[in-house]
Amino acid sequence: MTVRTMNPVTALCRQLRNNATPSEKLLWAEIRRRDIGGEKFLRQFPIFIIQGMGRKAFYIADFYCAQHKLVIEVDGPIHLLKKEYDNNRDLVMREWGFDILRFTNDEVERSLNNVIGKIEAYISTRSKNINTLT
Repeated sequence: MTVRTMNPVTALCRQLRNNATPSEKLLWAEIRRRDIGGEKFLRQFPIFIIQGMGRKAFYIADFYCAQHKLVIEVDGPIHLLKKEYDNNRDLVMREWGFDILRFTNDEVERSLNNVIGKIEAYISTRSKNINTLT
């Protein structure tokens, strides 16, 4: 019998999915059904980046839409302590062509319709831009 070990990144993503915050659960309930522009979203998705000297790094997006290279982050209180890390991460990801939408836990919990509206507006704008290029 062969025992397979799980890739550590996959294991971390699985752990994060199993321990989602209430805000992440709330947003996931809305975007998982392809209700936003018919787009597919993944949660706690690893994005691998090649850095200088060919070194690989990865960031785990709270939510990710591959069609638009859109990362959605739901920031809780811990992000107040890691602003520099988040800013650097956003900079690197933008350099690699990803767009990032950030929302606080409070925004998701108190204004979920507004958050969904911002995501829909982003996707609608991106879809129009893609259609004009083809």
